[in-house]
Amino acid sequence: MAKKPDLVVYNEETEKYDASLKPYGTNASAPAIKPTDTATWRNDGVDRVNKQLKSKFDEIKKAYEELMTQFEYNDLVYNAKFNFEPVIGEIYHLYNNKNKEPFLSLIAPDQCRFDHLGSFRLNSQKMWEKI
Repeated sequence: MAKKPDLVVYNEETEKYDASLKPYGTNASAPAIKPTDTATWRNDGVDRVNKQLKSKFDEIKKAYEELMTQFEYNDLVYNAKFNFEPVIGEIYHLYNNKNKEPFLSLIAPDQCRFDHLGSFRLNSQKMWEKI
């Protein structure tokens, strides 16, 4: 088959003239094809995703900080001196002795003159919660 001129739209696979079926203009008088400006859409998407990721990061960071605080309290109380078995659900008070060593007591801060570090409750998972 002979080659057709460039301005003739002929599909060699179907052996038909199909200029009217093309999704783009096929002659010089056809409207110009202008690419869609996606920069605004893209920038908006990037901005939204960044805000969402920052929000999730802040939530995780806050949860981590709370977990570390809880760990530090538990580490402090479990390493304190005490000569009794704490009961779940009870409130205990942590003090420093004369040598600045922490000890756990049942005596409330208003009933003694020790250096009070905090009051804690032992929960059912045997974790100390600051009161």
